Amino acid sequence: MRVLGISGSLSQGSRTSRLIAHVLAAAGQHAGVDTELLEVSERRLVFCDGRRPELYEGDTRAVIDLVAAADAYVVGSPIYRGSVTGAFKNLFDLLPNEALRGKPVGLLATGGSDHHFLAIEHQLRPLLSFFRAYTIPGAVYAHNAHFQGDRLDETIAEQCRLLGDEIVRLAHALGGRGAGPAYPTIERKPGERA
Repeated sequence: MRVLGISGSLSQGSRTSRLIAHVLAAAGQHAGVDTELLEVSERRLVFCDGRRPELYEGDTRAVIDLVAAADAYVVGSPIYRGSVTGAFKNLFDLLPNEALRGKPVGLLATGGSDHHFLAIEHQLRPLLSFFRAYTIPGAVYAHNAHFQGDRLDETIAEQCRLLGDEIVRLAHALGGRGAGPAYPTIERKPGERA
């Protein structure tokens, strides 16, 4: 099983990436689980322009393929002005609609204060629902006070461990099955952009 962490932060070594790394470490403790962290800050993704995902090239295509190949995910973004980063949203705009279908996803976010914790429910969960992914009930939210230098607040660290465990547990329970009834199909003409 491959669990992919996706960090929407544009900062190298960000708090968001650190939280995702904690979740991945917990998931990686399970037998047969490999983990990887994808940081959008380290990739050269073009802006989504409405073309079909298979028509992108270079690093953008490599990232699309990396995301689609994973079995489960933990995704997170810093929250600015009540929403995820543009780079995070752009990555999901690039993905095929079926890329995460029926796969488990753990959610997390970081912010400067508790003001933004509901962005998980109003931004992240609906986005993943569009992809027909199974989101883990509950999520991890950490603000500035939860980080003390290199140390992470013990309560948040435990939440990360629980989220990592639940991602793996749900992935095993689902066994790669689909995700309920399909959405309506939107037929497009060859070469037509959205």
